[in-house]
Amino acid sequence: MSFMFAWRPCIALFLAGGLVALSLSTSAHGATCGAAALKPMALVPHSHAGQVWVPGGLSVLGSDDGYADEGPRLSVQVQGFWMDRTEVTNGQFAAFVRATGHVTDAELQGGAAIFEVPDEETLRSRPVAWWRFARGANWRQPRGPGSSIQGHETEPVVLVTRADALAYARWLGRDLPTEAEWEHAAKARSATRRIEAGPRDARGRPTANYWQGNFPLLDTGEDGHAGLAAVGCYAPNALGLYDMIGNVWEWTRDNHSGARQPHANGDVALVSGWGQAHGPRGDLSAKAVIKGGSFLCSPDYCVRYRASAREAQEPDLPTAHVGFRTVSRR
Repeated sequence: MSFMFAWRPCIALFLAGGLVALSLSTSAHGATCGAAALKPMALVPHSHAGQVWVPGGLSVLGSDDGYADEGPRLSVQVQGFWMDRTEVTNGQFAAFVRATGHVTDAELQGGAAIFEVPDEETLRSRPVAWWRFARGANWRQPRGPGSSIQGHETEPVVLVTRADALAYARWLGRDLPTEAEWEHAAKARSATRRIEAGPRDARGRPTANYWQGNFPLLDTGEDGHAGLAAVGCYAPNALGLYDMIGNVWEWTRDNHSGARQPHANGDVALVSGWGQAHGPRGDLSAKAVIKGGSFLCSPDYCVRYRASAREAQEPDLPTAHVGFRTVSRR
């Protein structure tokens, strides 16, 4: 893997009554990563802090030029709402945990599914060899015992289930977006991207954090990152929303229906053993819709780095490539 070693000036961010040290990095294109998460300077319950207004209107959802479960295209009327300008970060989630004492599903269940680049022998030996169930992995220690989020506070929080994401949203008096809201905001009235067109600008430069290279063996890091990026490293869409495509998949509050494609990066349930409803927080038998693609989506394996793309995910399964953002409808 190739990584970009960037300067990291340390700053402080006041989050919901606590002082959190955050570090910023510079992207391959010169933007200051993580800066989008720093304004406004506080997470204030029942406010629109850190959010942008998404005007309502008629929205065309889906695509006739993608996977089977993206079609047919559907015109729906979406009401206006507020949406987080970035994915929820480790620093923001830490403030929530300090304020509420929330214990995540991964902590209760004793582990989570994490991504690892396999060697060729491992790749031949078992399905989805790039996924591993790691005992002790959770949002605080995303690689398992001995790892930490220190220095990664502006990266999106991962290894959280839909229940964890909803708990955070409700702490702020907010919710998770519906699939229609999420796609309406991501498209920002723009034309649907063709399935063969990766997220690149007119000069051919990547405009999102996704996998370049031979998945799952080599991510060249052409976009400036091999793995998670801090939020806000790439230009926002027309509404001022960052990282709607790539970096991490994002939870929606909707359950998945329609055609069921194989999991975008291999069915994580194969390595976790969690393909059925269980867990401490209610009936989780239905799969949930996740949107946006992640740093693991590649042109040669998962071509879901598009606003119309959708995927089914076990709602009680914490994984290394799924995060979230919140919305407010008031």
